[in-house]
Amino acid sequence: QVQLVESGGGLVQAGGSLRLSCAASGRAFSTYAMGWFRQAPGKEREFVAAISGSGGSTTYTDSVKGRFTISRDNAKNTVYLQMNSLKPEDTAVYYCAADRGVVVHTTVGRYDYWGQGTQVTVSS
Repeated sequence: QVQLVESGGGLVQAGGSLRLSCAASGRAFSTYAMGWFRQAPGKEREFVAAISGSGGSTTYTDSVKGRFTISRDNAKNTVYLQMNSLKPEDTAVYYCAADRGVVVHTTVGRYDYWGQGTQVTVSS
């Protein structure tokens, strides 16, 4: 069982930055691929970024490439999402998720554990 707690969300102006953190409980954190997803009001949850257990492989959705960076610190059981050049369309609840596997996945259904989410609001 893995419990995930996100933090770092907030209100920021367009062009600004935020760093989200996701702290994981439980053992063997490095054996889980980790992902960030987001859900805007009235829309489905969508993939944002993911990272392999070792941190050696990452993938991003096209709309955040070059602006967002996912990273992890396995010694601290934490995964991060650095978000730069934020846009109003990035406004959503951001969720981190854990996948019991070594392959990085981009679909909601492949993830086994989810956090409660943190709100990110970008004003224009």
